[in-house]
Amino acid sequence: MTDETRDAGEIANASPTADMPDARAVRKFALPSLLGIMTFLTPIRVEGNWTILMGWISDQSIALAGDAMIGFILLLLWGSVAGTLWAITIGRGSIADGSLAARLFRVAPVWVALRVLGAILGTMTAFTLGPEFIWHAATGGTVLNVLAVNIVPIFLFAGLLMPFLTDYGLMEFVGTMLKKIFRRLFTLPGRSAIDALASWMSSAPVGVLITIQQYIAGHYTGREAAVIATNFSVVSVPFALLVAKTVGVDDRFPEYYLAVVVTGVITAIIMPRIPPLSRFADTPYDSLHPMRETHSSEGGLFREAVQLATERAAKAPPLKQQFRTAAGHILDIWFGLVPAVIAVGGVGLMIAEYTSVLGVITAPLVPVLEWFGLPEAAAAAPALVAGFLDMFLPALLVANVDAEMTRFVIGVISVTQLIYMSEIGILMIKCEIPLRFWHLAVVFLLRTAIGLPIVMAYAHLVVF
Repeated sequence: MTDETRDAGEIANASPTADMPDARAVRKFALPSLLGIMTFLTPIRVEGNWTILMGWISDQSIALAGDAMIGFILLLLWGSVAGTLWAITIGRGSIADGSLAARLFRVAPVWVALRVLGAILGTMTAFTLGPEFIWHAATGGTVLNVLAVNIVPIFLFAGLLMPFLTDYGLMEFVGTMLKKIFRRLFTLPGRSAIDALASWMSSAPVGVLITIQQYIAGHYTGREAAVIATNFSVVSVPFALLVAKTVGVDDRFPEYYLAVVVTGVITAIIMPRIPPLSRFADTPYDSLHPMRETHSSEGGLFREAVQLATERAAKAPPLKQQFRTAAGHILDIWFGLVPAVIAVGGVGLMIAEYTSVLGVITAPLVPVLEWFGLPEAAAAAPALVAGFLDMFLPALLVANVDAEMTRFVIGVISVTQLIYMSEIGILMIKCEIPLRFWHLAVVFLLRTAIGLPIVMAYAHLVVF
């Protein structure tokens, strides 16, 4: 554990009863935190559409790169393969333990296979090689030209700008102000509110990245990190609007998004209190230097929040050091996540689009959906489980269904299921949070089982 983390631990456990900090200390907390809020959490309207500043920057970089973005992704894919094969063969003895090279390329066999498969599928898609089902727009084209193209700049700018959200006291301030309600409702520390806001206003991967960082730093226990990652990593508002447009209910977007919020909150209240999440150990990643929220608020909650925030800001590392650390995280995502997204997402979409596997698996769900009163239940059933492969897949499967209620329900469910393997599922398994594949599968099924009756009741009573 670094001196920086130990210093942060001292801050988290500092007494909140000291005098209010001076103006200079408040500025050091407030100005960078304001930049973080403006970047990640503030909606802006661009050409008639709502987005956030980081999303706009990401979109502009994609537009500026043009076709070169695909070339850069292929370079990442094959660079990942080359570095990994070198690390496990001739370079095995020359990589120091704990080095950046070891972190990037010394990986388990399953990740070696995913990197090789991702590079092959990405190349076949980029050059339309081999059978059409590999590079079709609904399969390889989606994961390469949509998911991968968006992942690369999102993680670049999120990694560089995230310190303004996490390292200058904003999380201490918000966490202190909300700790009572978050503990009571969600069994979580108040600082997890920032994770939720970052996900809802920015993107689910950004929320997961913040959770990982906070868990490693000692702010969350393993149980809390698992609960936050699987319950608050909601897709962004702009992406929810894209789903609503795809299923043809964008004219009802206020009702649609309210359904997402209501379903998400109720599910987040229930999930931490039932297995498997309730059985995770409440132990921090670093047991020697945990940084838990204090419960004393002598002198007032606001005074405590400002005190802890300014003390955290005072210990923020220099920007050069922050960017150097961020660069390591960005490369880790680029070399590890992008190939896995293309491999897992591509194969999943091929199964969904070109086989009847999903239809066979979900046949028992049809009578259940009919009992709930969902029209065209046979078309909706495969979409209910397809979200585990890719979040956008359910919307694609029901886009041509005639019944508006069915499109509405599936559109809401797909956004609130949260666990989709093509992107954040892989990220959760790959990171330090103690989540395994079977945890994610069970959480996905439970979220679906809890969310479906809520969305159905909402659709019957409020919308239709």
